[in-house]
Amino acid sequence: MRKVWLLMVGAFTLGLDAYVMAGLLPVVAGDLGTTVSLAGQMVTVFTLAYAVSAPLVAGLLSGVRPRALLLAALAVFTLGNGLTALAPGLGALLAARAVAGAGAGVYSALSTAAAASLAGPERRGRALALVMGGMSSGTVLGVPLGVLLAGHTSWRATMWLVTGLGAVALVGLAVGLPEVPAEPPVPMRARLGALADRKVLPVVGLSFLGAVASLGLYTYLAPVLHSSGGVGEGQVAPYLWAWGIGGVLGSVLAGPLVDRTGRVTLLVTVIVATLVVAMGALPLLGAAAFPALVVWGAAGWAFQVPQQHRLLALRAERGTVALALNNSALYLGSAVGSALAGLALSVGLAARALPWAAAGVALVGLVLHVSAARGRAGGGGSCGVRGGGGSARSSPRPFRGAGNCASNPRRAARCERVPGGRGGRGRDAARVSTLGPYEHS
Repeated sequence: MRKVWLLMVGAFTLGLDAYVMAGLLPVVAGDLGTTVSLAGQMVTVFTLAYAVSAPLVAGLLSGVRPRALLLAALAVFTLGNGLTALAPGLGALLAARAVAGAGAGVYSALSTAAAASLAGPERRGRALALVMGGMSSGTVLGVPLGVLLAGHTSWRATMWLVTGLGAVALVGLAVGLPEVPAEPPVPMRARLGALADRKVLPVVGLSFLGAVASLGLYTYLAPVLHSSGGVGEGQVAPYLWAWGIGGVLGSVLAGPLVDRTGRVTLLVTVIVATLVVAMGALPLLGAAAFPALVVWGAAGWAFQVPQQHRLLALRAERGTVALALNNSALYLGSAVGSALAGLALSVGLAARALPWAAAGVALVGLVLHVSAARGRAGGGGSCGVRGGGGSARSSPRPFRGAGNCASNPRRAARCERVPGGRGGRGRDAARVSTLGPYEHS
């Protein structure tokens, strides 16, 4: 497990780098002589590069040894952050953020696979929890500290901190990481084929809309707080702590809720509805928005846990492809959300109105989710979810005697049960933990 801790340091750095810019936008904009909306595009290019880099690299470099590719990805990520700290203007800054995002996307995918491989089946869940815990810790602990450091020195000092952490992780992995067994590559055609799946697409679409709303709004949290509550640049850190603490609570509690209730569709409905209310309340609370931020963070980080369970239940025979597609949808949604929010600010929309716009996007996702769930209930068909603790790699099989799910309420309830039941998380849960910006540990 000591080798997994090295991977965790890299994941911590990714979590810090991915979200710290949200608290630094006003400072960066002032230093570079640009607007907050334009400076926010550095988050857009980072997340967009993050979203597309892993699928492209998986297709083009499937023959490269995972250890070499992982080290190269972390080196690119570290180089991008160093270039960010040196950027003389907005154009150079955007280019540097794209480089860092590309390296981060590849490292994120490979580090979770490497952790699972190095730990072995009996300790796989713990290893994945360490790596994902590193990502969430980087957000919860690193982002507020990075904002405080920028307040006392400059935003460039924060980026040098991120660069230094990446370099430490790179040296440690280069010295201590053994060769990692390669997994069979998934052809690009199989990845794209999931887009045509009528059961997978609504789930992935909801993840996309949720990311547009939640992550897109988080990018501009600093100007939103300033506009709605008069919160100054040096006062943002406590609000970031509130969002991060909520995220930890959500990621910790979501897994047990899924295991105990099994009602993943209902759970997604409740979480998205909570997200809508929390974001919509932000402008009304102003400087007293701490409760809404905690609830928003909790719902945002918890959201993907039942989503990933749904994908494994719907298409267990190609769950890895469906989860990878969901991961790309998340980061693409984050890029689109931050771009749209920046565009809205540039055309004159008050920052105070952004939470309501984000809540509207999430509400659209909620309506589509409920409509799709009713369509499945009304359409009948056999339950495509297996019971027991079966492997996620095996083909789904209906419950014995289930017949038409819509014809019997008790049977319909059983159709929502997640793989593994209350105590059978096993390999399914380990695979669920590996993807997405709202990972649970």
